[in-house]
Amino acid sequence: MEFSDRQKLIIEIVKAHEPITGDNIAAKLNLTKPTLRNDLSLLTMTGVLDARPKVGYIYSGQTIEPLLFEKLYTKKVDDIMIPAVFIKQDTSLKNAITDLFMYDVGSLYVVNKDKKLVGILSRKDLLRSVLANNEDDIPVAVVMSRMPNVITITPEETILTAGNTLMQHQVDSLPVVEKGTNDKIIGKITKTRIMNHFIEEGIKVKAQ
Repeated sequence: MEFSDRQKLIIEIVKAHEPITGDNIAAKLNLTKPTLRNDLSLLTMTGVLDARPKVGYIYSGQTIEPLLFEKLYTKKVDDIMIPAVFIKQDTSLKNAITDLFMYDVGSLYVVNKDKKLVGILSRKDLLRSVLANNEDDIPVAVVMSRMPNVITITPEETILTAGNTLMQHQVDSLPVVEKGTNDKIIGKITKTRIMNHFIEEGIKVKAQ
């Protein structure tokens, strides 16, 4: 894999000053930490850098073979996305909890009568609502995270982009929407699905 000039410079900075925090790396480049987020994520995911909580980044020197990198990260979301579970806005919390465990998913996608995405209901949302309310017949529309505050992704984006988006926003799944829309769901991508993809490809490589 060929790194960008900025990524190469980040590697050299870490080599010279490890351990070093993201803020200090950004300062040395006269940039903000958010500007470097994708670069640092890529270098960490490929094993070149190792991110240690409360310590900073260190140089590990490990690299992923180009062909394996292609299989792991540059595949499209469309290649590994899975079906989403939908519920209606007037579904009760009690029924939503039943659906959540019946389908063994972390999030339910709330749609309107036209099957357009209007919100997302996560396990955290359900737990919060159950603890705050004694009534289990409240409709999910009252407690769900509403559009346009739901982060989505399109099927032609890469798995690397999906993983980075999941980390940035600290969510477990992303609705995959048809390109050119933000509410026509065609699937979902989750942290678990991405991890399974990595394991599957690793097993294939090991078997060769």
